[in-house]
Amino acid sequence: MDQSIFLFIHGLAEKNRFLDWAGILLADYLAYFLILGAVYFIFVQKEWRRRYYIFSFTLLTLVLSRGLLTEIIRYFYYRPRPFIALDFTPLINHDTAAAFPSGHAAVYFALALSVFYLINRTWGWWFLAAALLMGLARVFVGVHWPLDILGGLVVALISFFVVKRLFRGIDPTHNCDLIPKAVKSDYKA
Repeated sequence: MDQSIFLFIHGLAEKNRFLDWAGILLADYLAYFLILGAVYFIFVQKEWRRRYYIFSFTLLTLVLSRGLLTEIIRYFYYRPRPFIALDFTPLINHDTAAAFPSGHAAVYFALALSVFYLINRTWGWWFLAAALLMGLARVFVGVHWPLDILGGLVVALISFFVVKRLFRGIDPTHNCDLIPKAVKSDYKA
């Protein structure tokens, strides 16, 4: 089923110049806009502690998602990329490293979840939609299978919830009190 969905989506490639251009733009360059948007949202925070909290939460989520979990999975499970398995040239240059899970999907879904949870839900939905479009575009250009994108989403969700659990004692509200609530009561005594 994964291969048939891939063949349907990738089958649209190289039929229309504009569609190919849009697929390449979304697969390769949308990431830069998402990063710039997230950095902007972090640095417009008025309170420096809040800025630090959002930055720390987001960075830890990204590192856990892409730098740790994705690489552990790829170390134990190698899945060839579609252009290797089906012997064709993708629309974008890409290395031949393992395809599952998608590192792009893991990073940008994790980023979108952080924006949704910490900054603004409306923008979070836009970031999630952009991450999904990027994932579809990476299937379209021929560098990922659909399940690679889904695997990246699952890795991002796991990373997000692990970091959310780690940051549980820290108050993420506007005041962004960096002292855990359980310890805080000890200071009042």
